[in-house]
Amino acid sequence: MSKAFQREPDGGDDSGPEPAPAPPRGKNYISPAGFARLKAELRALVEDERPRVVQTVTWAAANGDRSENGDYIYGKKRLREIDCRVRFLIKRLEACEVVHSAGRESDQVFFGATVTVASRAGGERSVTIVGLDEVDPAKGRVSWISPIAKALLKARAGDRVLLRSPAGAEELEILAVHYAAIE
Repeated sequence: MSKAFQREPDGGDDSGPEPAPAPPRGKNYISPAGFARLKAELRALVEDERPRVVQTVTWAAANGDRSENGDYIYGKKRLREIDCRVRFLIKRLEACEVVHSAGRESDQVFFGATVTVASRAGGERSVTIVGLDEVDPAKGRVSWISPIAKALLKARAGDRVLLRSPAGAEELEILAVHYAAIE
């Protein structure tokens, strides 16, 4: 039977880590700091890590039998992972639209805003609306396409919005909106 028609066992995918979800049609909004982080990661992969792995693979290939050569096998796998990530980063950076929102004077919620909200069930919390590649729930950073960001966008301080999420509907009151630099 041809290998094309055989089912691979679970976990047999070597494609690497799951990338961030694709943005809706159009641009991928990102803060200047997030853009700089993606560029730095791309530069580190291309200029440092990939050449180091290529050197290891070259050395391992010169040792002879490649079928049982761990350095060669794992080096080639790591090269595939690096190349996949590099392609992803290049495409992501091409689609990025850098949004400079620090210092904006507005009580209306847009990309880059840090919004303090209150709910009846959960008390007060602050969220910062950032790009897909900058999401960090521990720091209160949510994607601009997340349910809470969609509910907050274009609302103003003092407004009440309805958050529809998989957990159910929840009414939030916007207490404050400010724009600080996103690090």
